[in-house]
Amino acid sequence: MSGLLALLDDVAAIAKLAATSVDDVAAQAFKAGSKTAGVLIDDAAVTPKYVTGFKPDRELPIIGRIALGSIRNKMLILLPAALLLAAFAPWLITPLLMLGGSYLCFEGAEKVFHWLFPHGNARVEEDLDVRDPAHLEEERVAGAIKTDFILSAEIMTISLATIPESNFWFEATTLAVVGVGITIVVYGSVAVIVKADDIGLRMAERGRLGLTRAMGRGLVRGMPGFLRLLTIVGTAAMLWVGGSIIIHGLEALGWPWLYDTIHHVAEGVGGAISQAAGFIKWAVTALLDGIVGLALGFVLIPVATRIVGPAIALVTGKKESAH
Repeated sequence: MSGLLALLDDVAAIAKLAATSVDDVAAQAFKAGSKTAGVLIDDAAVTPKYVTGFKPDRELPIIGRIALGSIRNKMLILLPAALLLAAFAPWLITPLLMLGGSYLCFEGAEKVFHWLFPHGNARVEEDLDVRDPAHLEEERVAGAIKTDFILSAEIMTISLATIPESNFWFEATTLAVVGVGITIVVYGSVAVIVKADDIGLRMAERGRLGLTRAMGRGLVRGMPGFLRLLTIVGTAAMLWVGGSIIIHGLEALGWPWLYDTIHHVAEGVGGAISQAAGFIKWAVTALLDGIVGLALGFVLIPVATRIVGPAIALVTGKKESAH
């Protein structure tokens, strides 16, 4: 009897340990995922454009195909690469983070540049001339998955840098949870955004109550403005996150001047405003990080469009497409 009780105690201890490990993984995955907010918002803001021009009954299948490609990117390529990086070349994590941060700064600054100096997008005009919807769908899905790969690489690298040094299985499980969870959140949100106008139209046409029809009309009218707002927020978040990554990376590599300067300015402003000092410090830091990100992004635009882009096109043999 005593042996059975001892066995039950051991089982209970193992179950408790397993439950604690699950809680630790979930908590760490949430923490790591929250660090990628800027990338997530931009991903959700960018993806709806890939279903523009298709019939409503193809929108969700296209989003599903992109989501499946995103899962493959994260689980089959980026997760093993991140674990190998952590095991054999952890010193590369900071430079790779800074490379990804530079990409975010470039993307954000390019959007700001297009807002300030609007011009036509040749690739979009080419798409409008394509008369084969199946061919266009294949091109759009392939392009979306390529874009997702870059954003997913940044997400997984940021998440890896956030996870405290631990054992292989903890890191692998946490990254897997982050990858799957983020994919569900992003593409679930995209599906809701894309179908919101259809839902609103149905409510406006078939609603039994006046309030329901009014809400439907409001949803249809409000979605274009919401998408514009989402794009603005996503761009600001990209510049903030990208600038923050660069600034912290420079500090980690032994050049703390910029980080210290921003920290002192934020502390000074927060100290001068006693009410909500913590929020003020965060807001000032985020603003200055974003300004640094925007400035770096503007510097990178000619580098990316006149040097890196043509070089990649030369190597791959493909025409350089307009962003």
